[in-house]
Amino acid sequence: MILRAEAFVVKGIPTIEKGDDLGKIISELAQLEDGDIIVVASTVVAKSEGRVLRLDDIKPGDDAKRIARMNDEDARFVQVVLNESEEVLIESPFMLTQTHTGHICVNAGIDRSNIQEGFVLLLPEDPDGSAKKIRDAMGKHVVVIITDTCGRPFRIGQTGIAIGCAGIASTKDWKGEKDLFGRELKVTNEAIIDELAGFANLLMGEASGRTPVVILRGVRWGESENGIRSIYRPEAEDLIKKALKKDAPAG
Repeated sequence: MILRAEAFVVKGIPTIEKGDDLGKIISELAQLEDGDIIVVASTVVAKSEGRVLRLDDIKPGDDAKRIARMNDEDARFVQVVLNESEEVLIESPFMLTQTHTGHICVNAGIDRSNIQEGFVLLLPEDPDGSAKKIRDAMGKHVVVIITDTCGRPFRIGQTGIAIGCAGIASTKDWKGEKDLFGRELKVTNEAIIDELAGFANLLMGEASGRTPVVILRGVRWGESENGIRSIYRPEAEDLIKKALKKDAPAG
């Protein structure tokens, strides 16, 4: 049980550009301790990795033009979403897609805010790899979580979630533990990295605060090198995804 934990932003993060060494920048600005959890916004990771595209360089195909007409959207933007998607689950009134890494989100997580006009910012290509690269530069026994903001079905508003991690188990399985009345827990599986991502997002904010890195201290975590994929529900068990596919129009 966690009785006390600290959370604080890393101040002084500069405007990140392609080629910047995020791990080095963070380690020089933060007084890290063994056991710290470093939570990093995907936007700065993506910028350091050059995941920026100019829309004028994109030539939309027929599918992109068709979906763009349905959604009153820029066909070039739709084409980028299609390029970054393994599968499109909803085409309209918005695009809900599964990215190549397994993350399901609106518009493949592509960002048009906090980027120059006429450009778009993609998610990191390999968020787990990005997290590991940052962690390896720390010189401490730490965890790194890469986050993004994401909407949730049945609820209004966005929250921070994890899209990549290094050194931490994505969930804590409580099955076999006892509840207050001695009954054995059968199905409880806690999404640890999403809870940590959401907490960190409160400090990061969503606008121009320039606080894309948060340190969480005093949180115990299970170690793992399995990365983010273990939190994604297996295809055979994902009833909502099956229902979306069933209701999708043919063609």
